[in-house]
Amino acid sequence: MIRYIDVKSRARTEFIDITTQVQDMVKSTGIKNGICHLFVLHTTAGITVNEGADPAVQRDITAFLNKLVPMDPYFTHREGNSDAHIKSTLVGTSQSLFIENARLVLGTWQAIYFCEFDGPRSRKVAVKIKADE
Repeated sequence: MIRYIDVKSRARTEFIDITTQVQDMVKSTGIKNGICHLFVLHTTAGITVNEGADPAVQRDITAFLNKLVPMDPYFTHREGNSDAHIKSTLVGTSQSLFIENARLVLGTWQAIYFCEFDGPRSRKVAVKIKADE
């Protein structure tokens, strides 16, 4: 069964911590050991696992991506959001995390981030949680 997390962004580019929502979803399944697949259902957003303790890291990543792929008029896509499509491709739209003892296996400083590149918008992340065979 696929479940969904609703995400509302407030800025054009934003990293939104969804770790708690994913962990709550894992807990609600009763699955002790398995895998949790996350997939972003959008072409101008992504998902990553990264530093969760210091918000400066998300600001640095956002600033770097904006420098690397600026919103430039030379892109030919009519909607004017080609930079967001490119950032989504660079970051990726899926993650898979292990589940052990009904908890996501994450490092001490790691968190799961929904990466908005064309907000503000209402978005969805598909979540598939599967028990070990």
